[in-house]
Amino acid sequence: MIGRGGSTGFPGKNTALVLGRPLCEYPLMAAFESKFVDQIFVSTDSPNIRAVGKKYHAQHIERPAELATSSALSDDVFLHGYQIIKHYVQSLGEDLEMLVLLFANAATVIPAYIDQGVEMLREDSALDGAATTSVYNMYSPLRARKLDLNGRLQPFVPFDAFGDPTTFNTSRDSQGDVYYTDGSAIVIRPRCLDNIDEGLLPHRWMGQQIGSIPSWGGCDVDYEWQVPIVEFWLTKHGFTKGTA
Repeated sequence: MIGRGGSTGFPGKNTALVLGRPLCEYPLMAAFESKFVDQIFVSTDSPNIRAVGKKYHAQHIERPAELATSSALSDDVFLHGYQIIKHYVQSLGEDLEMLVLLFANAATVIPAYIDQGVEMLREDSALDGAATTSVYNMYSPLRARKLDLNGRLQPFVPFDAFGDPTTFNTSRDSQGDVYYTDGSAIVIRPRCLDNIDEGLLPHRWMGQQIGSIPSWGGCDVDYEWQVPIVEFWLTKHGFTKGTA
């Protein structure tokens, strides 16, 4: 799990209380309760996040200052942690089969998602990784807009990039389901990080052949207004305030 102490959009978001627990505790709970995860690692510069990790016997990876800024890329943070984890596993004389990538601000995860991802990769050797996905047809790229130099709304992507514009309509479902990797849980093989330059954008650490772990309402929290949404999701998945 990665997460830093600083945050500008939502200060202290990774340890903000959500249903009475720090936000970062939920992905740790999911990893701890997974039937496949052997060891948890937390990459952070935050003593508070580190303290939450200790509750779940997580090993701490000290996140360097240059990787703890708002401009630091998750690619580099995962690569840094991966090298430390790989060395640790090798020192035990074992092989690193898979990694589960988690974010401190993504609480919409349960152990079953992690377990399903592991099982998918074990059953299909062609898969590089598997990621939780949520269907958000209301956020179809066809509906995305940007402001031009005159402050007017224009298509973010030219319509003809999606096919024949004459076949489009205003229904949000007209182009089929729109899947987003929601950041809740990603299971990958080590080769994804060994060959990260070959991975698909924007999240190259997922590899190229990526399976879908079905979810709904998944998200990573970047703004305070998202907290009630996450609490709704957690409640629907059996969580109550202050208890698992």
